[in-house]
Amino acid sequence: MHTEPTMYDIVGIGFGPSNLALAIALDEILRDDARALSHCFIERQPRFTWHGDMLLPGTDMQISFLKDLVSLRDPTSPYSFVNYLRQHKRLEAFISQKTFFPSRIEFNDYLRWSAGHFDAHCRYGENVTRVVPEYKGGEVVALRVHSSDAAGRERQRRSRSLVFAPGGRPVVPDCFADQNDARIMHSSRYLGAIERPAPDTGGASAPALAVVGGGQSAAEIFLDLVARYPNAKVDLILRGSTLKPSEDGPSINHIFDPDYTDFFFGQPRQVRQSLLAEFRHTNYAVVDGDLIERISAMLYAQRVDGNERVRVLSSCSVERVSCDERGVHLDLAQLGSVERLQARYQRVVLATGYMRDTSEALLAELEPELDGFCIGRHYQLATPAHVKPPIFVQGSSETTHGLADTLLSVLAVRSHEIARSLVDKLALKPATSAFARAGAGAGGALVTEVE
Repeated sequence: MHTEPTMYDIVGIGFGPSNLALAIALDEILRDDARALSHCFIERQPRFTWHGDMLLPGTDMQISFLKDLVSLRDPTSPYSFVNYLRQHKRLEAFISQKTFFPSRIEFNDYLRWSAGHFDAHCRYGENVTRVVPEYKGGEVVALRVHSSDAAGRERQRRSRSLVFAPGGRPVVPDCFADQNDARIMHSSRYLGAIERPAPDTGGASAPALAVVGGGQSAAEIFLDLVARYPNAKVDLILRGSTLKPSEDGPSINHIFDPDYTDFFFGQPRQVRQSLLAEFRHTNYAVVDGDLIERISAMLYAQRVDGNERVRVLSSCSVERVSCDERGVHLDLAQLGSVERLQARYQRVVLATGYMRDTSEALLAELEPELDGFCIGRHYQLATPAHVKPPIFVQGSSETTHGLADTLLSVLAVRSHEIARSLVDKLALKPATSAFARAGAGAGGALVTEVE
């Protein structure tokens, strides 16, 4: 066991877009102040990827490229999407496309390009397992972040502050939860799992595939399966009576503006709940209009040629799931029908969304020292006076900060607010100090390794 004699000023859990935006904001503030804060980000993926298993061909972003990591607060930043295009000699070509919405594959490449500037601060391939308070007298003076890598090596890093941005946890409906079968997959691992192995027919003339869900991801996967397996029968199973178009006009999009966060946070709890319910259709269980038109046209073309290969099974709920060598069997209850529809599939994809509760689970050992799980306006977790390390949370505050909190729309402004708070709260050390010079290469952290 080897222990280095220093600790980090900041440890970030997760290195997706939220903490990437924070890394940029910290870099800019610290350079402007000619100061240093040692910091690192721990990411379970082996390299930066943003929803890698949903980078489907032909899928575009649903927000403007101007809502990138920096532009809403500093459009002159070298980390803007426009500068990314310029550096890759595609700026004029992109302008010629006459669109505000780049492909998802290109936007992921932009994020990866930005992340590459911070490789020295990121520890990829490690999964954070615990956060443990460190005491001195009656005070919590530091936090120990435990992680493990793919080889089983365990590490501990001490830190004077934390920023959680762990992303969402895939939601699996109860009826599927006990089915440990590779033929059932969540959309979060779609591309990596759909063709390994290729679906057999289970004795039928062609494989049968199903997508469960009624939102954007469900529609995208449904169309991808139809194109990927030209001979397969493909069903889209949704609880709603129809695919609902997303509302994204200028009269509604103000709820995703960073300024709206102040208004939303300042409302009483009941008003916030009412606003979330009112605007839920802008983000959940809705589909871009062009995708709905493509699906409708495909269904109509089937009626013309009399060959039903794809179906949209609306007002359906999955009541029972069983698996055997012939496939995945679903019992479906359809609104208005007393009979159960039974269907057998060789693949079932669950486009059933995500839960944003990961931070609370990781903070379980710190819970006795917390004042509940209350997040302030500037995303700091409320703690009593004897807990010295500030703790910030990104992407888990929809009920207090609004629908945009889990989206890309507020990243540029939110990350700067958090970075500014961290710089103000932590005692900065001059950038020319021996501590800073040591941190430039190794991160300046106390790291305990258990082989």
